[in-house]
Amino acid sequence: MQFQGLIHQFPKEIRYLIVAFLVTLSIGFYGGISFVRTTTDANPTGIEERYLGNEADEEATKMKFKKSEGEILTTVHSHILSLSVIFFMVSLLLATTSVNQKLKLFLMIEPFFSLVFTFGGIYFLWKEIHWMKYVIMFSGMLMTLTYTASVLIILLQLFRSKKA
Repeated sequence: MQFQGLIHQFPKEIRYLIVAFLVTLSIGFYGGISFVRTTTDANPTGIEERYLGNEADEEATKMKFKKSEGEILTTVHSHILSLSVIFFMVSLLLATTSVNQKLKLFLMIEPFFSLVFTFGGIYFLWKEIHWMKYVIMFSGMLMTLTYTASVLIILLQLFRSKKA
């Protein structure tokens, strides 16, 4: 079955539905990113403090405690499940666009790797493997960039005129 360029043939109502879905999904996605930025200060030290606490830091202005095993497992479990569904749905929509096949394949598959590295990294950071904070930061940024690129491509393709 041919998916390349299929998005241009979708009826107007389906295209509007996809736009509404992507806008709503992105509000939630970027709301989560905003929460991460607020709770970690978007830096490796903040990431480490978020999960391991800062009780030893006498100069800390706000006391943070190490997350419990239940909190870590819940965070990892819920984020991997929900984000994998989100990335799968976005990838299905991206598959119907008429962009370069290699770029499309990268954007469809990469978020799943970043998802495992980000939330697997959080678990291993919690297990006191401190250098994982850099893996978490890099993979989280890559996951956000690929999501953003995918959504922008889909939206641009939805507004392009239909192919003959």
